[in-house]
Amino acid sequence: MDVAHFLFGIFGNVTALFLFLAPMITFKRIIVNKSTEQFSGIPYVMTLLNCLLSAWYGLPFVSPHNILASTVNGTGAVIEIIYVLTFIVFAPKKEKIKIFGLFTGVLSVFSVVVFVSLFALHGAPRKIFCGFPAAIFSVIMYGSPLSVMRLVIKSKSVEFMPFFLSLFAFLCGTSWFIFGLLGHDPFITVPNGLGSVLGAIQLILYFIYRDNKGTPKKHGSTTKENSLEMGIGKTHHMKQSNANEIQG
Repeated sequence: MDVAHFLFGIFGNVTALFLFLAPMITFKRIIVNKSTEQFSGIPYVMTLLNCLLSAWYGLPFVSPHNILASTVNGTGAVIEIIYVLTFIVFAPKKEKIKIFGLFTGVLSVFSVVVFVSLFALHGAPRKIFCGFPAAIFSVIMYGSPLSVMRLVIKSKSVEFMPFFLSLFAFLCGTSWFIFGLLGHDPFITVPNGLGSVLGAIQLILYFIYRDNKGTPKKHGSTTKENSLEMGIGKTHHMKQSNANEIQG
């Protein structure tokens, strides 16, 4: 059982890392165009909070036997901070203020959790206090694609729901769901079980609407952008507009 627990933790680390790195194509596009276009920065801020809380929860003095959750989420937090700061630089003024405010709020919430858990709680109460917010924001992170899923159904287009992002969301959620089951940890099992289900729904939607790549865009930039989003060449048809919702 311990070996299986460890192996699923390792697999969860690998899939989560791919999930965190998937938006790189989006941010390359943002940097090249010097604009965040219609992309949303909220999922990256929510993913950052989830990574910070989950990394803290996995530390041995908070939650024993979950150090693999700390390693990948600590790495994810660094990656998400880079995404958020990049988004703030290139976002319109109104969006810039909103995302910066959320970013500040995320750091404040995390600081409160760390302070209280270190100086006011010990043992099981500390684990519960840190586990609840980690689970809640994991659910929020996994729930962030709901709006893009609604857009896919409405437009019958998967333009803003790239396949590999959906695939790794499913694999990541499933891996950590099994990891949580084997470790008898509901704070890991429940949110990642939901993530696995939502990832599966995204994949189903993708295969239903995969032949509709979106309508042509103005300004004559469609061909170049679609080539990047489709990942023609090195990524072998890896459809990566890597848009608004998730990460992680």
